Amino acid sequence: MGRYTGPKHRLARKEGVNLLDKTSQSLMRRLNIPPGIHGKKRKRRLSEFGLQLREKQKAKTVYGLMEKQFKRLVHNVRRQKGDTKELILSALETRLDSLVYRLGFAKTRFMARQLVTHGHILVNGKRVSIPSYQVKVDDVLSLSPKMQNNPKIVEILANEAESLPFLEKKGTVGKLVRYPQSSDLQVPFDMQLIIEYYSR
Repeated sequence: MGRYTGPKHRLARKEGVNLLDKTSQSLMRRLNIPPGIHGKKRKRRLSEFGLQLREKQKAKTVYGLMEKQFKRLVHNVRRQKGDTKELILSALETRLDSLVYRLGFAKTRFMARQLVTHGHILVNGKRVSIPSYQVKVDDVLSLSPKMQNNPKIVEILANEAESLPFLEKKGTVGKLVRYPQSSDLQVPFDMQLIIEYYSR
């Protein structure tokens, strides 16, 4: 499956929001300046469609998805019963790469994706190398023995942040205890506008 390999700061600057969970001074300094030679020109007011499109692009950037993947995920969720907004957020957050990031095994989602694709993440004791793998409730995620001794990973784990309500974590092992809800997380996009975009 394809993925974005271009300059990452450009994605955040295009939306004017730090979507990459990065704290580098160069990004923070230029966040309100859109990329490109005409970046400093005044922005035009967006139409209703334009607003919907921008929110959809933000969500894709945050989770590192391409259009085909994101569209398929939204259409699959809309067939299910329940609150569509909650179901979409839950499907995005229970991707394996998202949970690796949320458990604090990686500093960024890009790093989490790399850990997964390189086979350093175990789900219920079995190696899984598919970032889009949907983790189920009570699944146990852990770092491979090799990565547990990696200096970079040891440093990241030492700066342990508070665990989210839908996760349990002990050292290099984490567990999904329930599906995430919008009240558990703050996301930089409006899910309602994304649903409206795909309802056209």
